[in-house]
Amino acid sequence: MRKIMLVIPLAALLAASAYGQSKLGGLEQVLNLLDQKSVGFKTVQTDFEWDQYQRVVEEHEINKGVMYFKRAGSSVDVAADIRTPHPGKKLLLKDGALQVFDRKTGQTTPYDTRKNRQSFESFLALGFGGRGHDLPKNFDLRYAGVETAVGVQTYKLELTPKAAQVKQMFPLITLWINQQTGMSVQQKLDQGEGDYRLAKYTNIEVNQQLPGDAFNLKK
Repeated sequence: MRKIMLVIPLAALLAASAYGQSKLGGLEQVLNLLDQKSVGFKTVQTDFEWDQYQRVVEEHEINKGVMYFKRAGSSVDVAADIRTPHPGKKLLLKDGALQVFDRKTGQTTPYDTRKNRQSFESFLALGFGGRGHDLPKNFDLRYAGVETAVGVQTYKLELTPKAAQVKQMFPLITLWINQQTGMSVQQKLDQGEGDYRLAKYTNIEVNQQLPGDAFNLKK
């Protein structure tokens, strides 16, 4: 009986150890995939749907459109052309500055994001062309297994921002990474108190010719 009692906790310990190694191995596999895909990354064009949910009023605000990503040295320029609701807006993140053009009013609003660039890139550029092993510099990572999202098989990563300012905005960021392309097909940014922003990406085209006006703010 004593032998049996000793064997049971030993088996549990070995199983827990194997589970931990599996999680670690899964995370390393995903980071290696992102590293590999980042090497030849130049551009991405993708359709998007953003769902901003506010728990207090139980309200969903849906924005749809097209996004463009382009390698710019060590960073990535981003343009988001919001076409729904009509007439929409266009966001341009370039050289540390964010500009938003409102087609309804014809007004352009600039934002200096140099101090909070990481916050904006967390929302706009995370999961598109960056190196996997750069993520631990800014986030505590947890590999959450495999899951189907937007109709494709993905690796699920949970990111907790290390910077207090970013963590205050987004306590938890979840990425669903396409197992084949290494691109983010879904993102969820928890904003605390039940609020979140869920982004879904479809029709992703990697390293294809972008439209000439992709990064023209007023087009």
